[in-house]
Amino acid sequence: MDQSPAPRPGSPGAPLWDPDAIPAATVVVLRDGTDGLEVLMLRRDKDLSFAGGMWVFPGGRIDPADHPDGSNDLEAAARTAAAREAAEEAGLSIDPVELRRWSHWTPPPESPKRFTTAFFVARLPEDAAEVVIDDGEIRDHRWLSPAAVLQMRDAGEVGLGPPTYITLSQLLPLTGARAALDHAAQRDVDHFATRICIVEDEILALYHGDSGYETGDPGIDGPRHRLTMGTTWTYERSP
Repeated sequence: MDQSPAPRPGSPGAPLWDPDAIPAATVVVLRDGTDGLEVLMLRRDKDLSFAGGMWVFPGGRIDPADHPDGSNDLEAAARTAAAREAAEEAGLSIDPVELRRWSHWTPPPESPKRFTTAFFVARLPEDAAEVVIDDGEIRDHRWLSPAAVLQMRDAGEVGLGPPTYITLSQLLPLTGARAALDHAAQRDVDHFATRICIVEDEILALYHGDSGYETGDPGIDGPRHRLTMGTTWTYERSP
């Protein structure tokens, strides 16, 4: 009998869904703007207990009703939940079948509120209505290029969480919505299981593939897969 330990979250072969965290789903809604790819960004109400005031993609926890026929298929439920959240938070009707899996996020064990979250990308339907926010949890929206959102974060104009920042960074080289969907279909699902370190005045989030991920020592020489969060933020990933 194989007695080898289970792979560390985020490493090859590890399960995506953390049984000790709350299942959730997010959809990155894309469209082609006049200058290239644009992403729908929503601003959460500043008084919300989780990610208050942050700019996010539509998303939220998976509800019991999101499970088809009461099954335990989290992947299917995540698609339903992501489409539902797009409708509730932005007034958009997106077919769950059209969603393309992009990544999965597992927060560090010390996080006070832990969500195990499926990230999808989807193209704005050609016949989509105008974005209508609920003006409750969501207070504002904008269509922006990934580069513009990242620049606004470093200028202190918007607040982003690490998953949002890294997803936008990954979208930077893509020229349009079709290119993003094609890229999603061709790539493996990234699993970002986070390990947090603090070095002087900077917070480092380490992910699988970083030389310091296993030991928690960010100073070890070798490959990099990390987000450095100081005055400005920098996402590094070795080829």
